[in-house]
Amino acid sequence: MRKLFFGIALSITSLTACAQENKVVKGAVMEMSVAQDKFSEISRAELPEAVIKAIDTYYPSAVIGRAYVNNSQQFRLDITLKEGKRGTIYADKDGDWIER
Repeated sequence: MRKLFFGIALSITSLTACAQENKVVKGAVMEMSVAQDKFSEISRAELPEAVIKAIDTYYPSAVIGRAYVNNSQQFRLDITLKEGKRGTIYADKDGDWIER
């Protein structure tokens, strides 16, 4: 009797696991990436005004150490903040940040 009960329970469990529906999650997926072009070093004077404004707005204490540009007009900026923290940020020619 135990074997019969165990067999029925196992069958019901396996059938319910197979009968589950796959749920599709719909939503907007936004993906931004930096083009894999090589970056070439440029002077700070060559940076577009929009990029300089974005840095002044979001990182007012930042000092740009080095600036680089690739063929897609994306900029890599090595910055140092007033507190001594260093980092690299990426922006496009319009001053919009690019996540890396």
